[in-house]
Amino acid sequence: MRLNLKNPLVFFDLETTGTNINTDRIVEICYLKVYPNGNEETKTLRINPEMHIPEESTAVHGIHDEDVADCPTFKEVARKIANDIEGCDLAGFNSNRFDIPVLAEEFLRAEVDIDLSRRKFIDVQVIFHKLEQRTLSAAYKFYCGKNLEDAHSAAGDTRATYEVLMAQLDRYPGDLKNDVGFLSEFSSFNKNVDFAGRMVYDDKGMEVFNFGKYKGKRVADVLKSDPGYYSWILNSDFTLNTKAMLTKIRLRELTQR
Repeated sequence: MRLNLKNPLVFFDLETTGTNINTDRIVEICYLKVYPNGNEETKTLRINPEMHIPEESTAVHGIHDEDVADCPTFKEVARKIANDIEGCDLAGFNSNRFDIPVLAEEFLRAEVDIDLSRRKFIDVQVIFHKLEQRTLSAAYKFYCGKNLEDAHSAAGDTRATYEVLMAQLDRYPGDLKNDVGFLSEFSSFNKNVDFAGRMVYDDKGMEVFNFGKYKGKRVADVLKSDPGYYSWILNSDFTLNTKAMLTKIRLRELTQR
């Protein structure tokens, strides 16, 4: 089977210093670009995170401080990565909740202007969990009949994710369509406004908060009734993307008054 693509689809995986999307950094990125004609290109980059890689993270992906000491920083390769994924849709395993938000934060810190919100995102883990409930290694065994020997290497996980999606399309022809738009919608639990999901769209397409004391309340209404909440978010430990999207909503509301 060949994926039915209008745009190139980039499968990617990140290895990081930890699991906090606000503060942790990328130490390795691998992406596999699949073109509409079926051609493939792969690339793996080690990244100097400019911080210590905790031992518990090294135990997962096997990357030590000395392994990336002479590697470029993300800022040094950010523009090249942005160019490589320009015009592409994106796919990964648990990517909507982790990899996409982390990548967006890194681009913002590097001051590289790339609008990821214009892309379609396929999260192969969400498809798997909706239909089978397993991990990537189990998914690879279940769908592809093979053991994932190099689990927790970015290259191994990226290739496995691509193969699992192809197998999912073969296995569930009645549930899944070979269409990026459909797969993007199917693999999304919420319609996020920001990548971290702190704000989501309600059934009328309006932005609402998805956390805290104003959960379920429309963002525009909260900004009007409690303007200090905006300042609190900007000065608290939220992602740069969350702050940017909130600011965009605030500016929109101010210009409409």
